[in-house]
Parts: sequence; C-alpha cells; structure tokens
Amino acid sequence: MQLSLRNKETWFHLIAVLTVCIWGSTFIATKTLINQGLTPVEIFTYRFSLAYLCLLAFCHQKLMANTWRDEGLFLLAGLTGGSLYFISENSALEITMASNVSLIVCTTPVLTVLLSSFFFKEKLRKGFIAGSLVALSGVTLVVFNGSVFLKLNPLGDCLTLLAALSWAFYSLILRQMGNKYSTLFITRKVFFYGLITMILYLPFAPSSFHLERLCYPLVYGNLLFLGIVASMLCYLSWNACVRIIGASRASNYLYINPLVAVWASHLFLSEPITPTALLGAGLIIGGVYIVEKF
Repeated sequence: MQLSLRNKETWFHLIAVLTVCIWGSTFIATKTLINQGLTPVEIFTYRFSLAYLCLLAFCHQKLMANTWRDEGLFLLAGLTGGSLYFISENSALEITMASNVSLIVCTTPVLTVLLSSFFFKEKLRKGFIAGSLVALSGVTLVVFNGSVFLKLNPLGDCLTLLAALSWAFYSLILRQMGNKYSTLFITRKVFFYGLITMILYLPFAPSSFHLERLCYPLVYGNLLFLGIVASMLCYLSWNACVRIIGASRASNYLYINPLVAVWASHLFLSEPITPTALLGAGLIIGGVYIVEKF
C-alpha cells in the first residue's frame, strides 16, 4: 500500500514537471499574440472561454458547490488563479521584459510556503531555505543569460509580483477544496469565476475585441494552444498534482518555468543560450532536488 502510494506520488511529480514545462512556453505564445495586436484582456477572455466551454461539455451535471462558503472560495480561486493572475502577468509583458516577468514569477514557491506557514502553521523544512536560494540563483542566471544589465520597470515588475502572490493564494485555496470536489469540477469553476471576475477589470482597462484577427493562423494557433493545452489540460493536471503532493511541493517545480522559457526562445526565436544559462539550469535542478529531499 505504501509502495503504491509512493509510485502514485512519483507519477504526479512527473506530471507537475510536464505541466510547468508547458507553462514555460506560454510566455512566447502570449508575447506573440501581444505583438499581433491583442490586449491582455482579449488573450485572457479567449483563452479561458475556450477552456471553460470544453470543460462544460464533459462536466455539466453539477453546477453549484455544496455550500455558499465553498462557492465563495471558488470565486476567490477564479480571481487569484484566473483573472488577477493572467491580467497582471500579461499586462506586465506589455511594459517590461519577459525575462523580468519569468524571474519574479519564480518567487511563487517561496510565497506559497510562507503563506502556508502563516495560515496553516506549517513548519519550514530545513532544506526549503537552502534549496530555494540555490534555485533562485539559478533562475537569475538563466534569465540574465549572460547579460550584465537588467532593465527595471517598477510598474511591470510590481504587476508580476502581484501575479506571483495571486498564484500562491490560489494554491492554498485549492488545498482547501481538493478533498471535497473532483478535479474536473474545481477546474471548471475556476475558469467560470475567472471570466466573471474579469468584468471587474474592464472599467479600468477597456478593451475592444478585434474578431477579424482570429482568422490569422498565428493568432488562432496560439490561442488554441493557450486555451486547450496550457489552460484546460494543464489546469486539470496542476489541480490534481496539488491534491496529491500538496501545494508547497508542487509549487517548487515552478522554478523550472524560466528554464523552459529560455530553451523555447532558443528553438523558436533563435535566441542564444550562454554557458551562464547552462550553469543556471544546473542550479535550478539542484535547488528543486534540495527542496524536495531535505
């Protein structure tokens, strides 16, 4: 029984890694859509609408949560893991460098564990601080990729930090709901309330939707990837991982995010990879190992 549980957890660790690898490539897809003239609100709306409609086709028997309290938590999950997170991150990508975004987003695992310690009185494991420092050092090297100067944009960087904090809260909310509802139901509710809470953002950043751009292969191809693969499938897999291995342990794999982003940029945008980035990759892997094992 214990061996079977360990094998199950091993599989979900691998699924978490695969999920983060896919999310690491979404920086390129999102940046491509922004360059095609789509706004952060447009990208989020198309992405979550597509994911929600696909999930609704498979999960439509149960519409409401068991209690109004749980329904409220789902609303918070849709806000923190949906509209607030993506609009903050996508808006940051408009005004600051993608490297800054990928670096600051990697504070999410640290924020998740600190929030868990504060709200649930969890003790920090001895390897967490050391492993986090090693992984963050690696992230810094990967993001800089041999560059000496980092172009700071206070507004963009603050928006990215808000996105990281938002995702940390989302992970903790999943922890509360994981034993009450199915992964499919939780994910569908997150997409629904993500779209609903997005309406709160519209008065501050009104956006016109240019439907004619959806006819461009580069646009609808990236939207299909973001909506079906990176949203519907990856949210299902991530929510299942949080249920099985826990929010803090799953969040550790987010350190891999910029590593994948750099490799994807090299493959699809012909951006160079330096020895500094390779050293950073080794530190990231080593840091995640330390956090997980000690």
